[in-house]
Amino acid sequence: MERDDIRVLVDRLSRAHASGGRVISRAAIMAEGNIDAAAVVAWILEHDGQPEAGASAAPGSGLHTRRGGDAVTAEGRPPVRYVLPASAFGAVDPPD
Repeated sequence: MERDDIRVLVDRLSRAHASGGRVISRAAIMAEGNIDAAAVVAWILEHDGQPEAGASAAPGSGLHTRRGGDAVTAEGRPPVRYVLPASAFGAVDPPD
């Protein structure tokens, strides 16, 4: 996938963010189908995109809380969204 194609894809899948930049969800990237999702995430990170800080899950005792023996932790999961600055879409990438 060409870098300009990735920029267009990210621009299309993202939406305005309160910071003035854009936000794109990992689910939108994955749902796009036949693309190199790792290349898209790499492009986002190269353009100063940052994983959005998620809300920390407070321990609870309800039916749907994690059990003490569960191996999956919030820190081990990929970010839900990435936040990009407005400058990420300002210029077309130079050819490789």
